Amino acid sequence: MEENKNLAVFMKGITKKFGDFTANKNIDLDIKRGEIHSLLGENGAGKSTLMNMLYGMYPPTSGEIYINGEKKEFKDPNDAIKAGLGMVHQHFMLIEPFTIVENIILGMEPVNGVKVDIKKAREEVIELANRYGFKIDPDAKIEDISVGTQQKVEILKVLYRGADILIFDEPTAVLTPQEIDELIEIITNLSKEGKSVIIITHKLKEIKKMADRCTIIRRGQKIDTVNVKDVSESELADMMVGRTVHLEVNKKPQAVGKTILNIENLVVKDIRDISKLNDFNLDVKAGEIHGIAGVDGNGQSELIEALTGLKHIDSGKITFKDKDITNKTPREIIDSGLNSIPEDRQVRGLVLDFTVAENMILKSYNKEQFSHNGILKSKEIRSHSSKLVDDYDVRPRNIDYYAGSLSGGNQQKVILAREISADPDLLIAAQPTRGLDVGAIEYIRNFLIEQRDKGKAVLLISFELDEIMALSDRISVIFDGKILKTFDANDTDEREIGLYMAGGNDEEK
Repeated sequence: MEENKNLAVFMKGITKKFGDFTANKNIDLDIKRGEIHSLLGENGAGKSTLMNMLYGMYPPTSGEIYINGEKKEFKDPNDAIKAGLGMVHQHFMLIEPFTIVENIILGMEPVNGVKVDIKKAREEVIELANRYGFKIDPDAKIEDISVGTQQKVEILKVLYRGADILIFDEPTAVLTPQEIDELIEIITNLSKEGKSVIIITHKLKEIKKMADRCTIIRRGQKIDTVNVKDVSESELADMMVGRTVHLEVNKKPQAVGKTILNIENLVVKDIRDISKLNDFNLDVKAGEIHGIAGVDGNGQSELIEALTGLKHIDSGKITFKDKDITNKTPREIIDSGLNSIPEDRQVRGLVLDFTVAENMILKSYNKEQFSHNGILKSKEIRSHSSKLVDDYDVRPRNIDYYAGSLSGGNQQKVILAREISADPDLLIAAQPTRGLDVGAIEYIRNFLIEQRDKGKAVLLISFELDEIMALSDRISVIFDGKILKTFDANDTDEREIGLYMAGGNDEEK
């Protein structure tokens, strides 16, 4: 392959089948040295499958892989690492009680005689971090650092192993806006250093900000490779989904109803007896989307857990539909008409070892529709689940698949289908579009607006400030466990909201 010697990666005619299901069909992909190349596609389109073959996680059914012009057949990721590849996964693979240094050198520890030379390792990690502009404390434990810093550790891990070709799987899915800006700078610097970077994503703004070229995959097949500077976000979205996608949110004025949720002077403490919510006050009205804007770690998780009965409330009161639900059980709260889309789909949203059908009835298995005298009605459960899988475009269309075998975006669709189909009076939507492609984001945002237009209440908690601004009727900014201010969404802008998110106030404008 003489003509491909100048390419870092060339994948030729790649097909991957799982039984009768074809995940990738005859895909060609070329990655130039020193470029940032985005792999764009809907959930279940085959992006991660293609990259998992490149990284040696499983072999292609047919096709060839060339690295720097040399044909490779990787038996496992160790072969790929030896060939100069590194992968930063969407769900980090770090050992929490270990320090940053210990995680980075794991499996490649420098030794002095029979002992690990931790002093040398620390020096090497500091030198590597400084070279790429990473601000880290090498001695900090993983359990004590932010998600954004954990991602930096994952990047340093692959660089420590000598990677020249880096694959990022949905790298911004769990990051705050500030951390996303930092990551874009890091990836740009890696490219300037001559590294080739492949980013699996469906976030169009980020592709436009950092990628040189973009390959679009739809339903397992390559649609095109384009120069990013030559196409608009809308054109990328249309190619990805195969139809015209409306990226703007169309929201009509809506008359709000009475207050359906009222939170007064809420105090919630963690296991160390430190207040995470402190004198927290909020109200949500029927017929509105009330957005909570804030940087991660300011009490959002504790608020969700307190509202859903998963965390003990130390003091204060929560009133829902004129009834006190303070410290009620999760079952009592669900039965009262309050449902939630949890912020962590794998920890709170799904039982990964259960099938899609079983996950669809996790909250309603005890209802007469699905059980009688403690015996589940299999036919009704399967019929209900099959309809939801179709309605919410869960891929593949198989209710017997284990939830853990689905892509992150399709896992999220299962949760959305279950929570939304219950028709709650108040829906807590925590990061509802995290990990979803633009087609699904469009659908979900429209549904949230539809709920609001029906007179239902939606409490939207999102780290995507543009999502908060686009969907909300009112916006409350949370900082250090308190609501600093509540705005009418029509009377504010991102700059003002951002100022309060950082703990500022009106005098600083």
